[in-house]
Amino acid sequence: MNYTIKQLSDLAGVSTRTLRFYDKLDLLKPEQMNASGYRIYGPKQVDLLQQILFFRELRFSLKEIRQMLFSPDFNRMDALTEQHRKLKNERQRLDQLIATVEKTLAAQKGEMTMTDHEKFEGLKKEMLDKNEKQYGKEIREKYGEETVNKSNEKFANLNKKDYEASVNIQNEMFQLLQEAMRIGDPASAPAQRAANLHKQWLGFFWSSYSKEAHAGLAQMYVDDPRFTKYYDNSVGKGAAKMLRDAVQIFTANT
Repeated sequence: MNYTIKQLSDLAGVSTRTLRFYDKLDLLKPEQMNASGYRIYGPKQVDLLQQILFFRELRFSLKEIRQMLFSPDFNRMDALTEQHRKLKNERQRLDQLIATVEKTLAAQKGEMTMTDHEKFEGLKKEMLDKNEKQYGKEIREKYGEETVNKSNEKFANLNKKDYEASVNIQNEMFQLLQEAMRIGDPASAPAQRAANLHKQWLGFFWSSYSKEAHAGLAQMYVDDPRFTKYYDNSVGKGAAKMLRDAVQIFTANT
């Protein structure tokens, strides 16, 4: 079945302006222009638009979507399978948060008692899912499936005291990094204390520690723009590099 731009807009629940924008980006071209100059979309365009909107829901940029869809290696079945997996994970994440909120409301009303573990269960799950989405692929390639799964399991089982301790240690580490950046010396006392706190922070996640792995992770903070951006936004520009350099000195001297 063929559709005009208005008909496709109504069918997909997007504006005609969006469809024109996709056309301008060469992301979704109409199958043809009829004699009156109207865009006409066919079955292939309908399927392509569905794929685009799926990826948009998964928060991919239009540039990333275009690269994927028009890559010679793109496989629609594989892409749909991966989308299905991610959507199920997202549903599990939301279900966990909803359950936590419902338990909290019930506890506030005196209808039930909520354990400390239950209070933080949903929040920890959300943190793990966010970390997996942002960095999972790279971390798993670097450290392996088993290591990452053990790390996630350890964090998921943290009690309230340890969870709060991990947050406090990270905040103190950020403050020390800021002080080290003002000094400009990764060998300074604040920088080395930050590196030591980073080691302690990793202890809440890692099942075992090694200097080599610690230094390797700190190097990845600089090599991967996403990690760099996180530390630069959380602490200040140059924070990832300062932490990397401090950790290199720390692991070499301990």
